[in-house]
Amino acid sequence: MPDGVHTFTVKIVVSGASGLVGSALVPALGTAGHDVIRLVRRPAATPDEVEWDPAAGTIDRARLSGVQAFVNLSGANLDQRWTDRAKREILESRTTTNALLATIAAELEPRAAALVCAGGAGIYGDRGDETVTEASAPGSGFLAEVMVQTEAAAQPARDAGVRVVNFRQGIVLSRRGGALRRMLPFFRFGAGGPVGNGKQWWSWVAISDVVTSYRFAVESDLSGPVNLVAPNPVTSRQFAQALGRAIRRPAVLPAPAFAVKLLFGEKGEEVLLFGQRALPARLLDAGFTFDAPTIDVGMARALEE
Repeated sequence: MPDGVHTFTVKIVVSGASGLVGSALVPALGTAGHDVIRLVRRPAATPDEVEWDPAAGTIDRARLSGVQAFVNLSGANLDQRWTDRAKREILESRTTTNALLATIAAELEPRAAALVCAGGAGIYGDRGDETVTEASAPGSGFLAEVMVQTEAAAQPARDAGVRVVNFRQGIVLSRRGGALRRMLPFFRFGAGGPVGNGKQWWSWVAISDVVTSYRFAVESDLSGPVNLVAPNPVTSRQFAQALGRAIRRPAVLPAPAFAVKLLFGEKGEEVLLFGQRALPARLLDAGFTFDAPTIDVGMARALEE
């Protein structure tokens, strides 16, 4: 764990607790001694659950007394074809949850100390070989606009003096879900390789570092936009080669850009063909130490889960 973090017990509310990140983070926070409450969209069945309906703006506030931090991991899955309806769902599922939790964090008596929000490095758009940090301006495209609006939705908490962390996550490496889980079957059959021309930059982060970063954000004084990415981004080609090495399979069959666009449409272009060479400047400045700083270590960590 990085130096400079606080070691007291925190009462934390987590939304999206059943997702890839949440299912790893909740037990880790509990092991660290924190009191974790999970938000659920059905009647609460256990003492550590609280019912909410972010679309309706409702939550069982009586159960939130003494909460000191909120972690928002909610958001509709990006892995679907981006129809107009899907795009509305992707945007609204992020902005409504952030806005509701930001308002609650600000209105609690006493008010919460922190709100930590999941977001994506897609906020930078397609940046070619440019290196981007948290000081870089947002880019263009659907994902960039979604992330800009998602971060803005937390403004009620900022206005009330709540410490807000907006994580901008890269590709999360885990064999249990996300991009890596979808890629593994193809690579194991020798049918994997770079996407497009293989030159676009992919910012990535191991699930172990994601979990530790969220805990760090709760326990430290970190605030503002934070790139949750490993310090060594790679190109699509380097990513494929690293996965091939990790499972001892060839990684030479490319997925042509035209095929990606044909199969996946706008989603394929922005998620797979756009690139961000993002660096975790704020985390490094805060003294955070990465468990998996390089892609080979990241792949090893992901596959040994």
